[in-house]
Amino acid sequence: MRVALLSIHTSPLDQPGTGDAGGMNVYVVETAKRLAQSGIEIDIFTRATASHLVPMVDIAPGVQVVHITAGPFEGLLKSDLPGQLCAVTAGVLRTEASKPEGHYDLIHSHYWLSGQVGWLASERWRVPLVHTMHTLGRVKNLGLATGDTAEPDMRLIGEQQVVDVAQRLIANTALEATELAGLYSADPAKIDVVNPGVDLELFSPGSQSAARTELGIPLDASMLLFVGRIQPLKAPDILIRAAAELVAMRPELRSSLVVVICGGMSGSGLDQPDALRELATELGILDLIRFEPPSSREKLVSWYRAADLTVVPSYSESFGLVAIESQACGTPVVASAVGGLKTAVADNVSGRLIQGHNPIAYSHVLNQLLSNPNVMDELRRGAKMHAAGFSWESTTSGLIQSYDRALSNSRVSP
Repeated sequence: MRVALLSIHTSPLDQPGTGDAGGMNVYVVETAKRLAQSGIEIDIFTRATASHLVPMVDIAPGVQVVHITAGPFEGLLKSDLPGQLCAVTAGVLRTEASKPEGHYDLIHSHYWLSGQVGWLASERWRVPLVHTMHTLGRVKNLGLATGDTAEPDMRLIGEQQVVDVAQRLIANTALEATELAGLYSADPAKIDVVNPGVDLELFSPGSQSAARTELGIPLDASMLLFVGRIQPLKAPDILIRAAAELVAMRPELRSSLVVVICGGMSGSGLDQPDALRELATELGILDLIRFEPPSSREKLVSWYRAADLTVVPSYSESFGLVAIESQACGTPVVASAVGGLKTAVADNVSGRLIQGHNPIAYSHVLNQLLSNPNVMDELRRGAKMHAAGFSWESTTSGLIQSYDRALSNSRVSP
């Protein structure tokens, strides 16, 4: 089997945590490698963002990235990409036309922009389209972060079109399947729930003291960690405000509290690149905050191991890979009770889920956990056990089953 995998707006070669690269990039790479190990050849189509990129790059046996030239290489925002979809589609079709007829058996598109390209390609090639949304515009608009902008009608209409034409829809969680059916009138019979996974060999428990020594974190610190893109949707400001409340509640923590913000500017966060530093300065805790650039997967393991708690205060998450990665390393998670985080975090077992986004509520939960070693030990054990139920191998198996259903349905469809 050969699959054309579409990741148009962000390349699997990009560093997660920068620009538009995040959990979806990890998902695409990890599943593509394992699909190839199952005997499926994978071509990942993405828009070229630099003139020096070669047309095709092998990233694993059986997996290559195909760069499509469409629009300017640099300076094009994700919001500008709908105007380049015609050029992207032409590039994808041109690439396929250079191969023998019937080269691809199936298309798997990621995010609605890729779905638009996949829609036309699937009709042109007469192969089924499988689509994963990753985030839903209507869900995001129901819970906007302060300072964030609503998703435009263009996206909402585009998502609806993809939902209507795809042979199969991959939902990250049962809740997302319900949202697809309820908000987009998707046929429940064509939705497959496939949880994302984690590399359980890489993300694993280890010595906290060794990790802190490596990263320059005091061994006796109370360390809180945020990992992700710096933008209102991900809400790192809530963690900073909660830390200020925590210090006000327990002044003795000022000498030991360390808050690490690991990630790069993204989305509407680019409009105010110094907002978090200014907020920490205003709250009088800038000395407690450590800003770190996006890290490699290997270094992320050290950050997770070094932390006492990972905080994921997002306003919307289709799943929340950061939460699973942290738990796989034995570090409990405090997260917003939204979207896929309600699946990724087992409340009171592997961490805590918080309703709403009140920094005071976060500070009380963080204080309760940091001051109770016995509860923290229980959550660490629960974190490892919960994360063990998620693996990329299981995700890949679910994808293959969905592909088989799409191919079976296409054979009997007119």
